[in-house]
Amino acid sequence: MGFSHAYGAPTAEQETIRMLQYAYELGYTFFDTAEVYGTPNDPNANERVVGEALQSIRNHVRIASKFGIRFDYDSLEVNKSLILDARPEVIRMSVEGSLRRLRTDHIDLYYQHRMDPAVEPETVAEVMAELIKEGKVLRWGISEANENYLRRAHAVCPVTTVQNRYSMMVRQHEALFPVLEELKIGFVAFSPMANGFLTGKYGKDENFDKKYDYRSNMPQFTAEAVEQNQELLTMLREIAKEHGASPAQISMAWMLCKKPWIVPIPGTRKPERLKENAGAAEVYLSPEEVADLDDLLDQIPMSAVFGGSSVKTGRGQCEVRTAASRQ
Repeated sequence: MGFSHAYGAPTAEQETIRMLQYAYELGYTFFDTAEVYGTPNDPNANERVVGEALQSIRNHVRIASKFGIRFDYDSLEVNKSLILDARPEVIRMSVEGSLRRLRTDHIDLYYQHRMDPAVEPETVAEVMAELIKEGKVLRWGISEANENYLRRAHAVCPVTTVQNRYSMMVRQHEALFPVLEELKIGFVAFSPMANGFLTGKYGKDENFDKKYDYRSNMPQFTAEAVEQNQELLTMLREIAKEHGASPAQISMAWMLCKKPWIVPIPGTRKPERLKENAGAAEVYLSPEEVADLDDLLDQIPMSAVFGGSSVKTGRGQCEVRTAASRQ
């Protein structure tokens, strides 16, 4: 996502292609995109560049994409509202567009990007079952799912994974873990470093692009929040030093070692960060260390964290989702 959307002005396409191919050389095999990662002038940019970058190695990688939202580009805010639309005919149009841009005849993992209250989960799941039968989609998932929606959808067409926001600073979805274990559904963690905050590389005086960069409007990057989160960052640095790792690697090793079915999807546009993030898979934290970390995270004071864009439901009316609390 970050190459084309939400983390500053888009990266030049050829540079993006080189970076994605370099990621594969480092061992990355799972690439996450969506039909809406782009700009007002090129709203589908990310799928197109991912398709070009991975075309020659398509049989060696897994591609995830998403349907069901579009951005309100009439908004003047940097963090555009989401317009939900998971009607069957829209899903059909979306999958055909994604297949074309991704230069493939199937999508390995296809997510409903957000739950649409105007469309029953059973209806969405029926469309997914049809697409799987047709071979256009191999597996499907739901992003930002709750238990009720997940159970209803899963009963019609088995769900492979849920993709929810999850990090040391945002842990409310741990309440869903027993359900995932019961139903044998995986968990893909997006924003596993709290939009990069847990790398410890951002200070009080960061200046983010107010036109393109969502971080300019995220509560964890304010000067007050940076100060409030110093205890957390200090703890991360100390544990990282003990393990010969970086804070970013510890923040992901914590979830990798917590459950074998948790898959973080870190994003970056820098080659050195690609290598660093990959190294998180080599960091081992014992069950006791993970449990101790959980206890510490329950006690350490933290700021609010960005919790998602405002959402327009009913094809129009606006329901605002604000920054998430630490819980």
